Amino acid sequence: MLATLLDAVREIHLTEVPDPQVHHPTDAVVRVTAACICGSDLHPYRGKAPTAFPKRIGHEFIGVVESVGSAVATLTPGDLVIAPFAISDGTCRHCLRGLPTSCEHGSFWGAPDRTGILADGGQSEFVRVPLADGTLVRAGDAGDDLVPDLLALTDVMGTGHHAAVSARVAPGDTVVVVGDGAVGQCGVLAARRLGAERVVMMSRHPDRQDLARAMGATDIVDQRGDDGVAAVRELLGPDGADAALECVGSQESMAQAVGAVRPGGRLGCVGAPFGQLPLGQMFARNIGYAGGVAPVRAYLPDLLADVLAGDLRPGRVFDTELALADVAEGYRAMDERRSIKVLLRP
Repeated sequence: MLATLLDAVREIHLTEVPDPQVHHPTDAVVRVTAACICGSDLHPYRGKAPTAFPKRIGHEFIGVVESVGSAVATLTPGDLVIAPFAISDGTCRHCLRGLPTSCEHGSFWGAPDRTGILADGGQSEFVRVPLADGTLVRAGDAGDDLVPDLLALTDVMGTGHHAAVSARVAPGDTVVVVGDGAVGQCGVLAARRLGAERVVMMSRHPDRQDLARAMGATDIVDQRGDDGVAAVRELLGPDGADAALECVGSQESMAQAVGAVRPGGRLGCVGAPFGQLPLGQMFARNIGYAGGVAPVRAYLPDLLADVLAGDLRPGRVFDTELALADVAEGYRAMDERRSIKVLLRP
């Protein structure tokens, strides 16, 4: 089969690798029908994260079950399934607490599983799925028109939702979103879904501003830093917002998010942290913090129900669709910010 490998910084190519097989009774093999490129894939691509090359890459995909191991109880060949970005068994104490990303037996795509066998990357034609019962979610008979929405549930919608849940967004709240990428856009959607009255997207890019409005943003602030914080306070009042969703992870974005919330406000952080929170300022103003790696598998059933009912359309974050054979161009487009998020079809 064909699979995407990151060979070195900014060197992506598609190559022939052995077809995946069922190795354990709990495995399934899935034929990928759609995958995508994540903003976090750009960290190793840009050399921003320590990486052992070559690396199988990609952690967001949907597809059709081809075969299952003898112990798989909830899936059958032919099922359309959603694969969240983390592998989990669904039964350990952490999974039962709603934290499948901390699963005792879990792992991640493109890395060795807990038995030492390399897990396939999602930007491939086929994927072996360890712990299939705990990891995969059946999507029923959703039609092709829902492919972008289902694919968004593998990561970015659940991550944006985690930001809003972590910030305890409630009906009537005012919310600021820092980060106009796919996760931030889904954070706008999530905040509105949870009842936020006003949602301010901080963005300097007209195309991303337009998408944020389509997702439900009521206001746009195109300044950054202190000027951006001042603009938020001019819009919402001198105290600032009830909550901020930090969807970038840089020093500057964290400071901006903290500056934009009122005393006693809440911060939901889901950006991969490459900066430090201003703890002294947060302490002095009683700003609460929560967040981390989003437990997407725990959120999937609820979010999927809304997608299937037509009430949630996160797939609008995909502004580029390419064939898997053009995956390198997809990485270039996102690296150069010509695209918000790229959908790939084998």
